[in-house]
Amino acid sequence: MLGSAVTVGAGALVGVVLGLIGGGGSILAVPLLLYGVGITDPHRAIGTASLAVAASAALGLIPHARAGTVKWPCASVFAASGMIGAAIGAWTGRQVDGQKLIALFALAMLAVAVNLLRKRNEGGDPATRITPRIAWRLGGLGLLTGLAAGFFGIGGGFLILPGLLLGSGMAVLNAVGSSLLGVAAFGMTTAASYASAGLVDWPIAGLFILGGAFGGWFGQRLAQRLAPQRGLLTGLFAVMLALVAAYMLYRSAMLHFGNAML
Repeated sequence: MLGSAVTVGAGALVGVVLGLIGGGGSILAVPLLLYGVGITDPHRAIGTASLAVAASAALGLIPHARAGTVKWPCASVFAASGMIGAAIGAWTGRQVDGQKLIALFALAMLAVAVNLLRKRNEGGDPATRITPRIAWRLGGLGLLTGLAAGFFGIGGGFLILPGLLLGSGMAVLNAVGSSLLGVAAFGMTTAASYASAGLVDWPIAGLFILGGAFGGWFGQRLAQRLAPQRGLLTGLFAVMLALVAAYMLYRSAMLHFGNAML
């Protein structure tokens, strides 16, 4: 019972962060599953997190679709090519030693922290329409983003958003909504790869998704009240990510040296 409550709580925390700052929060899923929920196998934690992230993104896509902010043609090209990259990346990640993969994951977290501290360009064209040139750009960027998302087992939203902006020139509001299609597609592809190897804990994933749904709803409501402090919240979250990444690197190093002493 306690373990179930912890899992739901961990999912809720990810949901709250996503609702508050709109991105980057899903990268907390793996460390929470490893050090909070207690999954000991890094590959199983990544596979389970990928499924939870995909489901959360799919749920988050619904209100954006209803609001008409999703650029479906652009998002679909990006997601389709990215799924190929995610499949390759996930297979490659499964071949890497678990602790080495966690160390690389921690470095990716540091990159996310730095990216969150960068100011976004709020420009862009809300009337952007897909063209053959834009489709080729989105396809290439999607493939590269999918590779990274699949390898690390992350949603990749922190890469998808700038990729959509760079590839199409759409407005940030459209990129935020459109990015969720990519996150869902990449996460589901990665989860399928890990599930084929028996590396998804389905009960834990279900509880995590349940918590994420409640947390996301609460985070979105809280974001409306804390909108003036959005920049501060993002900065604090970036610092938290950096600290978690440092802890993951420390744990990975201790395990490496401990095994070397045996």
